[in-house]
Amino acid sequence: MNWIKRLLKVLGVISLACLFFLLLVYKNDIPYEAIEQKYSTPESHFVEVDGINVHVRIKGRGEPIILLHGSFSSLHTWNDWQNELSPFFLTVSLDFPGHGLTGPDLEKRYSVRDYAILVTRLAEKLNLDKFHLAGNSMGGAVALQIASNRPDQVLSLNLIDAAGTPLEASALPKGSSSPKKRWMNRMADNPFFTQILLKCTPKFLFSMNMKEVYAEPDKLTKEQVDRYYELMLRAGNRQATLERLATPADAKIDFGRLDMPTLILWGEEDTWIPVSRAYLLEKLIPGSKLKILKNAGHLPMEEIPTESVAEYLNFLGVEVRKDYFEPPKLISYVD
Repeated sequence: MNWIKRLLKVLGVISLACLFFLLLVYKNDIPYEAIEQKYSTPESHFVEVDGINVHVRIKGRGEPIILLHGSFSSLHTWNDWQNELSPFFLTVSLDFPGHGLTGPDLEKRYSVRDYAILVTRLAEKLNLDKFHLAGNSMGGAVALQIASNRPDQVLSLNLIDAAGTPLEASALPKGSSSPKKRWMNRMADNPFFTQILLKCTPKFLFSMNMKEVYAEPDKLTKEQVDRYYELMLRAGNRQATLERLATPADAKIDFGRLDMPTLILWGEEDTWIPVSRAYLLEKLIPGSKLKILKNAGHLPMEEIPTESVAEYLNFLGVEVRKDYFEPPKLISYVD
């Protein structure tokens, strides 16, 4: 019977250790007022769209560009890009429902199709009849859906390490693989872990997650990790994230309708959505231009903002300065 006592003692120690760990990583939601005060900017606006108070950042003047962030992210991922694009264009970034300062949608509209409808309605609210679209990761899937739904409204399309390509093996180039399933997606598949994630969200997992999406993790700053983590803790966002991960994408993209000028940017060292997907998109969108970005992972807008936005500006017809003592020149917009 001694072995039973020893086993029980070991199990008791393990249980206490697990309880202690959960107490260490237990985090209450951050009240909206506190998170809004810290992460809103002078360019922040809140626009009501179909019952959702959408956080939008608007900068610049000219033809509009709508910037769409990826899963677990926020409009802050476009900080550097908006600074560089706004001298030439009206830039509009937003927090999707369940993200950033927008927060949860009471009606749980979190599919790619739902987000595409929301962006189209937001454009109507802002009186934007036509616009350029740029989307990263999940935002790329949303951009594809919008372009498929309303090609008449989309002046150009920029897909940056985009989700949304067909998953059928027959459609993929030889040697291609499926996008990597994130740790939160895996945990969200388990009902036990979903309940834990609602209150116990370890910050070190966020840091690990962020390092996965950078080709050079040393470029990742504490400020960036803190921002991603704290915005996830915004009241209601964790619950919304779990609901979103359980929601089918509901995307139906007709690639034959994508006749607008299209730029595909891809980090060569993207481990979340492999570069083979970029070549598939190039094949699916005739006439598209593909640029593989060296020394970049899944978030080139953050990891190599200068190089990546220069590619986009060139695509849009803006002459990027070779000599920084000379002002940049606008050659032309995309036809």
